[in-house]
Parts: sequence; C-alpha cells; structure tokens
Amino acid sequence: MTSLTGKGSLIAGVLAAPGASVCCVAPRMALAAAPKTITLDVKNMTCECCPVTVRKSPEKVPGVSAVKVGFDRKTATITCDPGKAQPEALTRAATNAGYLSTLQK
Repeated sequence: MTSLTGKGSLIAGVLAAPGASVCCVAPRMALAAAPKTITLDVKNMTCECCPVTVRKSPEKVPGVSAVKVGFDRKTATITCDPGKAQPEALTRAATNAGYLSTLQK
C-alpha cells in the first residue's frame, strides 16, 4: 500500500484506481433508535430521599438519557434508546437498589 495520494491507495475500505480521485467518503455511524419512554411502578419509596436513589439506579444503565421519579405516584419515567436499554435491565437496576419495580401497564 502507498500513501493516500499514491497509486492504488486504500481509502476507507475502497481501493482507489491509480490516478482516480475519491470524494464523499462518509464515515460509518450507528444510527440510534428513536427514544422510548418507559414507566416503572416503584415500591418501597417511603421518604423524600428515596427518589434520588431510584433516579440514580437506572441512570447507570447504558442507553438511558433521562429519569424522572414521581414520589407521590411511586413511578419512574425513563427515556432511553430501546436498542441499548432493555426494560428488564431498568427494572433490575431499581430492584437491585432496594426498590422493587415493575413495568407499568
């Protein structure tokens, strides 16, 4: 192989013919899925500090972009990339933090 401007250069996985120019080589990007909102019913929240722990637990799950906890309604509303954050991982995160949770129907 030679340099990018030499004969027979390899540019972004495309073999350029000698003397040919290569333009518009787009980088590969993974397209993210549209964000999804999932609501969990959360048990065992008994004081005003509980929502902080409940919020922090799903925030550690890859793909989660926002978490809002409703203490009065005992819910957690989570915005996430459904290709990265599975509902089971979200309920497990809250349950592992001490707050039994289930998907709201």
